Amino acid sequence: MFRFLTVLAAAAVLGLLAACGGEDAARSESVQMLSCAQLSDLKIAAADIGLQTGGASVSAAESLSADAAPGSAAAGYCLVTGKILPVDPLAPDIEFKVALPTNWNSKGLMLGGGGYNGTIPNVAGTMLNSLGASPLARGYAVFASDGGHQASTLPNPAAFGLNEEAYRNWMGDALKKTRDVAQVLIKASYGREPSKSYFLGSSNGGREALTVAARWPEDWDGVVALYPGRRFTSTVVAGAAVLHAFAEPGALPNRAKRGLLRRAALEACDALDGLADGLIGNVNACNARFDPATASLHGVPLRCAGGDDLGDSCLSDLQLSALGVMNGPFHWNFALASGETSFPGWPVYTSDLGIESPIPALEPLQLAIATLSIGLLPPRFPVTEGMSFAAGIVDGHLRYVVGRDPDFNYFDFNPYTGWPYATRLSELSAVDAADTELAKFAAKGGKLLMMHGTEDMTVSPRTSELYYQGLQASLGGPTVESFVRYYLVPGFAHSISSTFNAQWDQLSALEAWVERDIDPRSNQIVIDSVGVPGRSRPLCPYPTFAMYKGSGDVNTAASFVCASS
Repeated sequence: MFRFLTVLAAAAVLGLLAACGGEDAARSESVQMLSCAQLSDLKIAAADIGLQTGGASVSAAESLSADAAPGSAAAGYCLVTGKILPVDPLAPDIEFKVALPTNWNSKGLMLGGGGYNGTIPNVAGTMLNSLGASPLARGYAVFASDGGHQASTLPNPAAFGLNEEAYRNWMGDALKKTRDVAQVLIKASYGREPSKSYFLGSSNGGREALTVAARWPEDWDGVVALYPGRRFTSTVVAGAAVLHAFAEPGALPNRAKRGLLRRAALEACDALDGLADGLIGNVNACNARFDPATASLHGVPLRCAGGDDLGDSCLSDLQLSALGVMNGPFHWNFALASGETSFPGWPVYTSDLGIESPIPALEPLQLAIATLSIGLLPPRFPVTEGMSFAAGIVDGHLRYVVGRDPDFNYFDFNPYTGWPYATRLSELSAVDAADTELAKFAAKGGKLLMMHGTEDMTVSPRTSELYYQGLQASLGGPTVESFVRYYLVPGFAHSISSTFNAQWDQLSALEAWVERDIDPRSNQIVIDSVGVPGRSRPLCPYPTFAMYKGSGDVNTAASFVCASS
């Protein structure tokens, strides 16, 4: 519970910040800098937050040394914890943290969440798949929130969706509210606002990065969106069709059969990028030539003779059909306000689906990859451990966000007609599409870095490809070229991979582009930390891929060139 105690000096500062009619410059001159202790129990007026709230309150402010976050903080910092109150008394609070470094670099940075959020990202740490020092260690004032609900108090991660304000917070409103509160705290601590503001996010946090750039472009100078989990409504619709297909008895291929499919894809496509190294780099060429229904491995057809399941040496027609539903594209027969009529599917033919690893140390990673792709157990209701991550997302979203009926069985949903929730799905799709309006962000000089793995079976890389193509269509190629760089990483899955586990210093790339106009088009390197630890590849801007030059160290980026065919 909040302790609504106000330090007199803090009240004076916040009174100045909330004063009506004064100029920003005049306010800035009047601001007094508060110590970490003086930030404790600070109240922030609703008027200081750009969206409707019940105001905010700091519940704790603790001075910490660099030892409190080994490897993260280069110097001491003040860790501020607080809550933003809702308008709807039945909605949860937004819980947030702000790390204010002693040696401030004059910049601010927000970290995005993941999945359905519900917890606050580590503001003293860094984002997944990152290289280099953490933002806090670089001197950033770092902040983040739980997205507007607390996972630990919920029987289901999506149960917050029963409340409209909580859902709107998760879809983006909490980002603006948290940012505005952090601005007040930064100004109260240092006497001025940040000179630059950045957002880093992956998965759902990647969606959040696109959301803040589109909805509040004036707040941000640059954003990083790794494998952004956007198109949420259409993903759920298509995901339901996939779950229905794999729920058929015998339709889910076991791990041995997945290994067959994996080896057949590599046999057909691995060398299309000039090097047989376990990475399918030229994905487009592979998709054009590889069909598991007609493919073979060492001359033996993948399809079981006659189509029946004959054991682990082949795939049945039922298994091939279910894989085909997931590969897509999937079309539905009802209208969405977003204008979408289909989903492009997932790269199921060319991805690691959680095969059995010959290296015991990698087996836990492979089990995680299996969960993030098609699961170890076929979909059922209710969802249990061992089923795919997608089963939990589809189930929770349909029950709590779409239908707001906790007893709804997702197998009763018709993904082709949208029954019984077609109207509600259409409304939700309009909210999803709010991240596409980047004209103002481009006009102000904002920069966007996007990265996606070619083997992401949780958030399809094809959705990022369509997003990028949509920006080109709406803004024009030259405009997109001026502010967006989109990279595909062969072999990389959803945040993890046993093939190519991507690590990239995206924050340095963003800083250089925004602050020194150093274009990251052709100077970025991505490092593998698992498949072949330490090997590197150039980050190639879409639609190019890394092609081996024909000579040189096969594990060094300098031996590759970005090619289009």
